[in-house]
Amino acid sequence: MKYNMKFVVSGLATILATATAIAQEVPADTLPAKQTVKVALREVDKADVLGGVAQVDMQDLTSKSFSTYSLSNLQSIVGGYTGNLWGNDEVMVMVDGVQREASLVQPAEIDKITFLKGASAVVLYGSKAAKGVVLITTKRGSADVERRIDVRINTGWDVDKAYPKYLGGAQYMQLYNEARANDGASATYTDEEIYFTQTQKNPSRYPDIDLFSSDYIKNWYNTTNAVAEFEGGNDKARFYTNVMIGRTGDRFKFGEGEGSNTLDIKVRGNIDAQLTDWLSIYTNAATIFNTNSRANGDYWAATTTLRPNKVPVYISPEFIAADNTALKEVADNAKFTIDGMLLGGTQDDPTNILADYYVGGSTKGTSRQFSFDVGTNFDFSSAVKGLTLGLQFSLDYRTSYNNSFTNTYSVYEPIWTNAEGKDEIIGFNTYGVDRKDGVQNVSNAWNYQTVDLQAVLGYDRSFGDHNIDAVAVVKGFRTTESGQYHHTGAAHLGFELNYNFGQRYYATFGGNVAHSAKLPDGNRKAFSPSATIGWRLSKESFLEGGIFDDLTLSASYSNLATDLDIDDYYMYAQRWESAAWFAWADGDGTTATVNTTGGNEELTFPTREEISVTLKAKMFDGLIDLDASFYNSTMKGLLARPASVFPIYFQPYYPEANQVPYFNYNEDKRTGIDLGLTVNKKFGEFDFSLGVVGQWYDTEATKRDENYEFDYQFRQGKALDGIYGLECLGFVSQADLNGGYKSGFGDVKPGDLKYKDQNGDGTIDANDEVFLAKGGWSGAPLTLGLNLTLAYKGFTLFAAATAQQGGHAMKEGSYWWITGENKYSEAVLGRWTPATAATATYPRLTAQAESPNNFRNSDFWLYKTDRFNIDKIQLSYDLSSAVEGLGLGGLEVYASGANLLTIAKEREILEMNVGSAPQTRFYNLGLKVTF
Repeated sequence: MKYNMKFVVSGLATILATATAIAQEVPADTLPAKQTVKVALREVDKADVLGGVAQVDMQDLTSKSFSTYSLSNLQSIVGGYTGNLWGNDEVMVMVDGVQREASLVQPAEIDKITFLKGASAVVLYGSKAAKGVVLITTKRGSADVERRIDVRINTGWDVDKAYPKYLGGAQYMQLYNEARANDGASATYTDEEIYFTQTQKNPSRYPDIDLFSSDYIKNWYNTTNAVAEFEGGNDKARFYTNVMIGRTGDRFKFGEGEGSNTLDIKVRGNIDAQLTDWLSIYTNAATIFNTNSRANGDYWAATTTLRPNKVPVYISPEFIAADNTALKEVADNAKFTIDGMLLGGTQDDPTNILADYYVGGSTKGTSRQFSFDVGTNFDFSSAVKGLTLGLQFSLDYRTSYNNSFTNTYSVYEPIWTNAEGKDEIIGFNTYGVDRKDGVQNVSNAWNYQTVDLQAVLGYDRSFGDHNIDAVAVVKGFRTTESGQYHHTGAAHLGFELNYNFGQRYYATFGGNVAHSAKLPDGNRKAFSPSATIGWRLSKESFLEGGIFDDLTLSASYSNLATDLDIDDYYMYAQRWESAAWFAWADGDGTTATVNTTGGNEELTFPTREEISVTLKAKMFDGLIDLDASFYNSTMKGLLARPASVFPIYFQPYYPEANQVPYFNYNEDKRTGIDLGLTVNKKFGEFDFSLGVVGQWYDTEATKRDENYEFDYQFRQGKALDGIYGLECLGFVSQADLNGGYKSGFGDVKPGDLKYKDQNGDGTIDANDEVFLAKGGWSGAPLTLGLNLTLAYKGFTLFAAATAQQGGHAMKEGSYWWITGENKYSEAVLGRWTPATAATATYPRLTAQAESPNNFRNSDFWLYKTDRFNIDKIQLSYDLSSAVEGLGLGGLEVYASGANLLTIAKEREILEMNVGSAPQTRFYNLGLKVTF
């Protein structure tokens, strides 16, 4: 939202452009519209945006790429954006000038999204915005449209990509016996039990449960939504309203899970009114209603823990002897049965996820969200030309709670006999109670409220070739949240002065004075400066007539104070807590009070110090558009407790205490190149546009408080996203053990992992851990994005893809690190045995509860996350010309697919979720009608 007199300036610009066109005898409607970019607290000419800023026209993008999340696929369009900006986490998202979540707005509601990546671009937003801002501006009514209604209807199907691959019951039992044998223990399962589990002639006695079976889930579910947009107005008042209703199903086919769904209703609207030639007002309001109905229990978590042979989920009464009337009566009186079968269980397993989904009850989560803005714009040009003032008050309120019905149920453990080869139940052990009390339970009640106030003073004036644009802002907000003792808030004063000479030479200076209650008195305020200079080389005589339509070079320096890296309040204060118990000789005693944090009244803001250089170019009569930035950003003064510079007695062992205070000590450096390149060409009726974006990114821990014995252990000088662990040399052999190989992580046997002794002390331990690879958590070392638009007559094809290279991850968790009686995944099929020692891909199996030698970070478990993704393809067809006689303003149909394909060496791992809902491909059909 622009706070100077946007409408007057817009009108004057139109009149001026029209007059110029008439003078040149060129029709006014052939003149290109002035391109503007929404930046911090104002809107500026695109030519005057120097660096670290990228804008996406969401109305244009949504017209060719339907999505339901506001930031979908933008990694393929915006360079330097990988879910964060220039590798910085905790990016601030602002919706219509207020910090809000991106999920609160859908793409159909959005006009523009601006990515403020550089430190110089966010200085007006204060401490909370120091790591970048995603600025979302919603649609508003147009004075050029008397009335327009757009209706968009979509229906689509999420199709599961992959499921974890766990072994069946019989195979699990065989390999568990092998694990027991490796440990020198006897077998748990007999050959007979394994055989009958494999044949599945009696699953009531020999279960083999597969929670990914089509008996329980289908591999798809439907999402349908409808969006209606209403807008209209004139030069005095304008309005815009967006109404969305959507329902998302689920993949479960049984019990309460069959009715699982999410219902969303969203309404957003705004009004702009021009009261006088110097006063305008506006108001925005949005409300969201959401319900989520689901069965009780976490199905996906259960898929990682419920062994296939653990318990018989269903017990068929047909195995009860016909003459055993007492036992028949027990079965007949069971309150909860599934298709006539009893729920199976044991004393150790009195519940299971399938029974929970059938009879355990259900939960309905409800959330309400409301946001409201009201603002006034004053134009004081009659007194001081170019002077404006904008005031805005905003209120956000959210609440949520769960309503649930929880049933308890009995499970039955059969007592079996086998007479003449026939299985028969001769008794039951019963655990639990059947109860369906119908009592509605309310839980997880939560509420959240934010109040935001801001005042923006603007000055925009030209004196011949001298152009001055200045803005000052006073802004503050306060958030209260249930369960949080201390409210969250921030207040700051910001200003920025921009000067350019004939849009050729640029100079900008800005800053903010931030305040934070997280710091001690005397250090709660800090000044953050930022300066930028720019030079439009294309206006110099030595580049006239060349390949450049426009060429601008700019450089910025910023030093922004932020409290985002201060995790809590009162970290500067000395803290005391109750600790160990001391007993006296007479038996009485007391607890000790110990110092758990030393005080430091000199604690101050960490800072983001950044130098960036940006080159922008347009070439070959608009064929190529280039935007490239280099940045070197250092986070200084990050909080740490530098124990290495304090004597050991500052951290006594008993009673456990820590008198070391926090200091502004650590430093992190991020360096990168952010690239955006667009090629646009028109061949008759054929339009072609190709965008290539990317980022090369490197990090370094430039300062750390460390105290290691060996040089290779230090994190300072290494990547911030470094993965550390042991260097694996293969599998331990008997010859290794005979030669004295020793692990400090417990006794090892042939088939366990063998590690390199980095320090040569003869024992493998934590001192042998080294830097293994970059994780790429805040952005892979190299990321690329591609977007392609092809248009011919009424057809438009849009495609988006992303790629990343240089990141790594660790195979860990219960799917890979299997101990005790835990479920076996297919990973264990490559286990080490004496016969497979040369080809094994997994350590020897063990039934011990822990395997501290094998299951720890090492390059044995490391894999590359390099990948190429086809993220989106959509084909649209505009039928507007075919329906002109039907009274419609337009008609468009489209079909799309999202998350379509991953090409990677480790594709199976990258596409597989363990313990959570599967990843999906989304196929959508849509229709848009304009009235």
